[in-house]
Amino acid sequence: MPSLAAAETMSFGDSIGLLAKSCGAEIVANCRGVNPDSTRLKECLSRNRDVLSQQCQSDYLGAFDAIQKRVAARVTVANACQREIVKVCGGSTKETSKSIPCLVSTPKGIGNNCLKAVDDAGYR
Repeated sequence: MPSLAAAETMSFGDSIGLLAKSCGAEIVANCRGVNPDSTRLKECLSRNRDVLSQQCQSDYLGAFDAIQKRVAARVTVANACQREIVKVCGGSTKETSKSIPCLVSTPKGIGNNCLKAVDDAGYR
């Protein structure tokens, strides 16, 4: 499991894995029935902070922060890769997700800012 120091590059799966490992019992005991989207689950854990284990308390904010960073990084791809999406991949900036396979597999013509955004978003 990656450390929270690597939160900027922690995958969605690793973030959820960290939450399950550190906070699984607390989620079952205190957040049963809560919609499992990250915002509601984070709010539930925050409301119940006084009954969370020390491990859960130290990990859950970092895990949710990593999820938010990953979501923001994926939004950044559309902005950082506009030229590449249109010119290299023949796609539309309105449908960025359809151009991801091209951005990942076509290193020629892809600028450094776009490559970094693709990497930060976890696509490569």
